[in-house]
Amino acid sequence: MGKRHFIRWLRQVLLDALTLNRDFYEHSHHYPAAKRLAQGIVAVAAISHGLGSGLILLLYQPSLFQLGLGVLINSLSVIGGYYLWTYAIWKVDTYINPPVPPYRELLIPVGFAYTPQILNLLTVIPLFGRPITLALAGWTLLGAIAAVRAGLNIDLAKATLLAGVGFTLVQVAIGLVQSGVQSWVSP
Repeated sequence: MGKRHFIRWLRQVLLDALTLNRDFYEHSHHYPAAKRLAQGIVAVAAISHGLGSGLILLLYQPSLFQLGLGVLINSLSVIGGYYLWTYAIWKVDTYINPPVPPYRELLIPVGFAYTPQILNLLTVIPLFGRPITLALAGWTLLGAIAAVRAGLNIDLAKATLLAGVGFTLVQVAIGLVQSGVQSWVSP
């Protein structure tokens, strides 16, 4: 695959993920290198979140060690949240709708649902940070609902329930991590 073709393909994949294209989510596991691309999206989202959190931590005038560790912890919280969310979706579905596909098969569509989180660095914009955070979280939730609906071939109500349960867990966990890091760094 040539460089131009790859860039066009990547742009289309990101656009399909951001526009919640059901066909895309339904067939996302068939894309070449889908697993690596979904993991890459989560990694970029984690870095974006970590850097944004790092910029906020700078307000507390941390040591270089505290800043680096804070960025690392906040970045890893997004990656951990991704696996926690996918596991929660999978586990709740095993109770509601057995049999379910293997856990690994959900990692790809849920990873693509993280595409809006790539913009997480924008949450440091004064006065707009909180609304941007909420918009990106809502957009990611909608992506996860589309991913779960297509990936598990279930109706909208079940997909919303499954994605919503995990979403709540992840938002609380990441919020606790961020608060913990900020209180650790604050003088």
